[in-house]
Amino acid sequence: MSRIGRMPVTIPTGVTVNIDGESVRVKGPKGELARTFSPLINISLTDGQLIVQRDSDEATQRALHGTTRALIANMVTGVSTGFVRVLEVDGVGYRPELNGANLVLHVGYSHPVVVEPPAGVTFEVDTKARQVRILGFDKEQIGQLAANIRKIRPPEPYKGKGIRYAGERIRRKAGKSGKAKK
Repeated sequence: MSRIGRMPVTIPTGVTVNIDGESVRVKGPKGELARTFSPLINISLTDGQLIVQRDSDEATQRALHGTTRALIANMVTGVSTGFVRVLEVDGVGYRPELNGANLVLHVGYSHPVVVEPPAGVTFEVDTKARQVRILGFDKEQIGQLAANIRKIRPPEPYKGKGIRYAGERIRRKAGKSGKAKK
């Protein structure tokens, strides 16, 4: 049995869960999420806890068991507390700023790069620390948006300039050695 799949998902106060066959709809103070899961997995609501079960030990059902439970747990956590992803902008002249709700990145191109937030996502910018915080209730959407922003100017291995996740370590290269002696 899956260690993650057999753990129940506790539902905090203020969060409502509706199960309609294979679709699960979670509504909370931060927003509302809905997702359809495989019919091979049974999802039930008992005593304020969501329980995810499978019928047999087939490989496909074992693979779906823990994944389904983790996705439901992320939905419940997202609508109750939300998720944050932090990016750091490093480099001479590189800086993030907010223009209304849009994120404007000055990262060495001839033009500033403007990133518009999708619905349910907000940006916070700390100009002193050159950090961008991406806030929202859909973990998948937050992670994909952070990856897309990082892709605008990924960190390079020689000086480490670029956009990286907070706490990410960049493998540095030595670069050229000095001029050879004659």
